[in-house]
Amino acid sequence: MVYEGLRLNVPDKIQLKIFRSELHIHTVLSPCAGIEMIPPLIVSAARERGLNLIAITDHNASDNISAVMEAAQGTGLTVLPGIEIQTQEDVHVLCLFDELDQLLDLQSLVDKNLPRLENNIEFFGEQFVVDATGEFLRRKKQLLITATNLSFDRVFYAVDDLGGLFIPAHVNRQVFGLFYHLGFVPPDLPIVALEISRHITVDQAWEKHPQTRNYPLIQSGDVHYLDDFLGVNQFLIANPTIAEMKMALKNESGRHFCLCSPF
Repeated sequence: MVYEGLRLNVPDKIQLKIFRSELHIHTVLSPCAGIEMIPPLIVSAARERGLNLIAITDHNASDNISAVMEAAQGTGLTVLPGIEIQTQEDVHVLCLFDELDQLLDLQSLVDKNLPRLENNIEFFGEQFVVDATGEFLRRKKQLLITATNLSFDRVFYAVDDLGGLFIPAHVNRQVFGLFYHLGFVPPDLPIVALEISRHITVDQAWEKHPQTRNYPLIQSGDVHYLDDFLGVNQFLIANPTIAEMKMALKNESGRHFCLCSPF
């Protein structure tokens, strides 16, 4: 099998498929997201851009993920349940899973470690919970745009224990980025990949933050509006699962990951 100039040794019985993905998407549950970020429009925008794998990663919450998963049924789009947690060090991390139940276990831990603060709509924006059609169900009263009491290390081990994929988000950014808040990638944590923002190239990331050379780099649009989709993460895998994605990021068993050209 030949893939982007690489000859891969893959058993004949294993059929690999290209999954073009966006792994950092917010819905109207995140107060910083646009009002158009409802399930049917997210699914439609992803499919129009040729994506077949996305992850929903609202801030410290997961209430809208089942609605997006329902909206995607029958479209050929796989929706991974995820969350973007703000650690006590003010570092944003993406936590992705295969099953919603895995995420809900993590959500329980997050809920116990969120400061008991009510959202200020005038200052932070609305936090809407919606159904699969985008219809309003309720407002989330708990303030989501805030740091949890969970350390970076504790979140990593919680995600790892649940079988998820832990990726520090937009590590190059001064706001909520790993290098500006923690200063380095903890060498004792087997982190699989890092995310860089859409505003930097891989070469620029390597130059500015040399430690990024030691990790596969995904790149996301950090989608808060429908026009933010970037879709440059390309996985050659058998199935759109966390285990397969991890193998691709490590270039194991014929699986492969690369950053492709934007739309």
